[in-house]
Amino acid sequence: MGFIAAALGRIKPSPTIAISAIARDLKAQGRNVIALSAGEPDFDTPDHVKAAAKAAIDRGYTKYTNPDGSPELKKAIAAKFKRENGLEYDPVKQVTVSSGGKHVIFNALLATLDPGDEVIIPTPYWVSYPDIVQFAGGTPVFVATSAATKFRMRPEDLEKAITPRTKWLILNSPSNPSGAAYTREELKGIGRVLERHPQVWVLSDDIYEHLVYDDFAFSTIAQVVPSLYNRTLTMNGCSKAYAMTGWRIGYAGGPKELITAMGTLQSQSTSNPCSISQAASVEALNGPQEFLREWRNAFASRRDLVVSMLNQAKGLQCPKPEGAFYVYPSCAGTIGKTTPQGKVIKSDEDFGTALLEAEGVAVVFGAAFGLSPHFRISYATSTEELQDACSRIQRFCASLR
Repeated sequence: MGFIAAALGRIKPSPTIAISAIARDLKAQGRNVIALSAGEPDFDTPDHVKAAAKAAIDRGYTKYTNPDGSPELKKAIAAKFKRENGLEYDPVKQVTVSSGGKHVIFNALLATLDPGDEVIIPTPYWVSYPDIVQFAGGTPVFVATSAATKFRMRPEDLEKAITPRTKWLILNSPSNPSGAAYTREELKGIGRVLERHPQVWVLSDDIYEHLVYDDFAFSTIAQVVPSLYNRTLTMNGCSKAYAMTGWRIGYAGGPKELITAMGTLQSQSTSNPCSISQAASVEALNGPQEFLREWRNAFASRRDLVVSMLNQAKGLQCPKPEGAFYVYPSCAGTIGKTTPQGKVIKSDEDFGTALLEAEGVAVVFGAAFGLSPHFRISYATSTEELQDACSRIQRFCASLR
């Protein structure tokens, strides 16, 4: 249709949101469906955070704030970066607040990409990265990883992908969908490559920072490689760590010129994020943090359960991730097999569709994340549901011939 902008033809609806919607529809029709497709903690927003939101409403904190975030929240964000990451950002000039982490990424790429600019994205990737790059007029350049590299990009592969047109590297650690996280030494290796290419900026997506397990120590690249500080946007948010997905608060720290440009863009699009959500986020960042350890322990236990049960399923191989709340098993052993209904599984999308039809388990197929044949499971749900879902997956895999 000629009326619709050409830019819209460069993007597609989010596959993860689409699959979650299908699962909800099937549930509404009475099907017994377990949805393991959404990246959303099942814990409730902490009471002290909710209380701060109610107090904000009661005191009339319901008007516009500064377009890119209130002074109080920016100050809390700057304090968080210093306390947890050793990064110094001026709260007024170097911090921005948006309506969710996706909004931060959208603003950063739309404010900086010109046609033909390249953005390096390791695979598997969060589904929105390439679409946002393409909408902004840029070109995604994919660097493949694999289970053999623990789904982490090697410095030599990054080096090969960089060209004179490269403008950004998007680095997500821990990763959605694989849960893979880069060690401090691995970040140094990537940093050494980037130091040789001063035109390349880094978008460090740290949204799963607080969800790391066992003895893994989280690091962010501007902290580990200080020479990259002036060309790194360090992005985070309240959604995953504080179970505040619906509150829609993402934030970032970075160079003044970039933060100013992102603020200009936001001032002419959404303007400020919800004032009440901002007040709640101040309390989330400044308030008690002890519950994070309890949540981490629960997620780690669920991860171990899911990895164990999936590795007992015929044709599946599931690595144990360092962080986030996803696993990214290979279903290569099921490709070419036939379901009891006579359908041949030719791809990971076929696997996911047949699994949903046969057993009512909704997962996201690996092609959506740029690396097949795999699928993503979110274990951000109850242990009982996870046990039931993994038993169904085992039964489904055993039924294939």
